[in-house]
Amino acid sequence: MTNSISPFPEGWYFVASHKHLLKEKLIRKTWMGEEIVVWCDDKGRVCVADAFCPHLGADLGPESGGMVRDGCLVCPFHGFEFEVSGRCSATPYAPPPKTARLKVYETRDINGIVFAWWGLDGRPPQWYLPESPESEGRWSELAFKTIRFPGHPQETTENSVDLAHLRYVHGYDNVYRFEPLAVDGAYLRSSFDFIRAQNVAGVKIHFDVTAKAQIYGFGYSNVKIHEKSIDMHINFYVLATPVDGKHIDLVLASQVQQMRKPKRAIVGLRFLPQNIRTGLMNRFILLMQEKDVRDDVYIWRNKRYIPQPRLCKSDGEIGKFRRYCKQFYS
Repeated sequence: MTNSISPFPEGWYFVASHKHLLKEKLIRKTWMGEEIVVWCDDKGRVCVADAFCPHLGADLGPESGGMVRDGCLVCPFHGFEFEVSGRCSATPYAPPPKTARLKVYETRDINGIVFAWWGLDGRPPQWYLPESPESEGRWSELAFKTIRFPGHPQETTENSVDLAHLRYVHGYDNVYRFEPLAVDGAYLRSSFDFIRAQNVAGVKIHFDVTAKAQIYGFGYSNVKIHEKSIDMHINFYVLATPVDGKHIDLVLASQVQQMRKPKRAIVGLRFLPQNIRTGLMNRFILLMQEKDVRDDVYIWRNKRYIPQPRLCKSDGEIGKFRRYCKQFYS
């Protein structure tokens, strides 16, 4: 995709799931055009930091020999140890130099998903993500899927207000906005209903859906989905993160609330225990969402950004969305 806008807009962007981080201990990745490492200490506090040691520049990633010991990141070159604050707390052979400090990024953990702030010219957070919501009932674990492609997070986020494409690209019926698009600073809410037909085990089923997308910048979109014919509630995240100035990682994360008595029989699942049924439903939902997103990716990766689009009346609130976007570039 060709763009005339900065590839790294300001905002909070996905780094890792907390569960994956605890499993791997230390992660190294390219994020927002930077090389970073991610780890957490013995108290569960997460650090996102520059991937190179401020002593003599060694790569701190696990592939290069970096490791986490007693909650500190240990450099493979000279054994310098760094706390999650970025401070060098020890060396094997001398007092730690006071100026040896990692560049760290401010982080937030939302529902077990770790985000870090990327500010224009390194400035601190200008706004914050919401706290993890209190959820009623029991939910499946979050399931994740990552898709990497040439693209821009503004383009992916714009789909949340572009209701016309839901009909044309995804084949949804009866798509309509049931409340006005709401904007408050970095927060945007887009709410709409639609009907989707899907073949399940050879049976064509129509899903009657309400979706409420809560968006903070381009890196965080949380969609509360209610499928009314079954009475199924879904908590869905769409997390777009620039990688290297050309590609983005689009992370999809889904969880489903347990249903004691679905309004409608679920093909092949009605006799399974609740927790197993909920997990299988979540995997199915994530597959459906991934299919939709891959249909979009085919367009995103080849499109050109049009700064002044020629819109028609059925294009939804794209003009309002474009005005909302300007704050993340200046």
